[in-house]
Amino acid sequence: MVSLVGMALGVASLITVLSVMNGFAGELRDRILSLVPHVQVESSQPLADWGALAATIAERQEVVAVAPYIHGKALLASDRMVRGVQITAVDPAAEQAVSNVGAYMRAGSFEALDEQRYGVVLGALLARSLGVGVGDTVELTVPRLTITPLGSFPRSKRLVVVGIFEIGAQLDSAQAYISLAGGQRLMGLGDSVQGLRVELTDLYQAPAVAGALNAELGAELAARDWSLSQGNLFAAIKMEKTMMTVLLLSVVAVAAFNIVSTLTMAVTDKRPDIAVLRTMGARAGSIMAIFVSQGVLLAGIGIAAGSLVGVLLALNISEVTLFLETISGAKLFNPDVYFISDLPSRLQWRDVATVSLLALLLSLLATLFPAWRAARVAPAEVLRYE
Repeated sequence: MVSLVGMALGVASLITVLSVMNGFAGELRDRILSLVPHVQVESSQPLADWGALAATIAERQEVVAVAPYIHGKALLASDRMVRGVQITAVDPAAEQAVSNVGAYMRAGSFEALDEQRYGVVLGALLARSLGVGVGDTVELTVPRLTITPLGSFPRSKRLVVVGIFEIGAQLDSAQAYISLAGGQRLMGLGDSVQGLRVELTDLYQAPAVAGALNAELGAELAARDWSLSQGNLFAAIKMEKTMMTVLLLSVVAVAAFNIVSTLTMAVTDKRPDIAVLRTMGARAGSIMAIFVSQGVLLAGIGIAAGSLVGVLLALNISEVTLFLETISGAKLFNPDVYFISDLPSRLQWRDVATVSLLALLLSLLATLFPAWRAARVAPAEVLRYE
């Protein structure tokens, strides 16, 4: 029973933790990629005839929508402080076809950029650090010079905060949106833009689509997919999941060691029976198969029970978390700190199958030594004292 329960706990904990990590990775991916374009076509020079290029890209089967943009670094100043930001000028109507920023608005509206030429939409953390809200004004300074008889001065413009978004990621502290017309005027680009943002039907096709566009576009244009800008983050998450899997497999290994102990004691206890079977003609391979079968059956029951418990926990982790919060009276996940109010979980049956197979493999390996010892019992030596 100790071996069985240990195996069940190891498998259940591994399935639950992997599901939670899948949930965190999925939540992070959904939030970040709701603002980050799947593919970004950049131009080394101001792109004047961007409408024709957008129409050409939109004809591709994988493309859902295309929107122009201008981006760069800037300074935002309020009465409270000055912050460096990533400023992006967009057409609000076209942008919402390639970005889901409108779904994360906490105050104001993203469409208000159409009504307010010199409006700005800020990330929640950025607005909090600047100490501003909807209706307040901020001073935007861009790295462009205005030449006057009195000398050269950086271009600046007072903007009205028309909206605040919050996706629960680093972008909340550094991202600001202004209207495309306002950005063109501030950057001195006329009717030109810096590039196009492309939304695809499947974000995992982005590397292939970017490669195809690079082969078709001229030397002044370059297509970059989201895996180049955000790939390191998701690679780190994948590595963390792998390391967590390896560490939690040690729990399963401990349970497998319990099987070794159980079978070793069984072999010691059954030595007379083994000797009798051998004298009746049982082969060493048959004796070995008996103990291997016992260990695998024991492990199989534990793995099945652990898989069932793990799947139930993974599917109901939010309810379990809520129950624990109700009992303890404490908030386990403060949304002001963690950007989430509950524990995300995404069960993948591939993980369940992988964990079960690995646990079964470890258990099978654990049975070989005790079974081998059973097969080497010498009947004459044992029966001499019976």
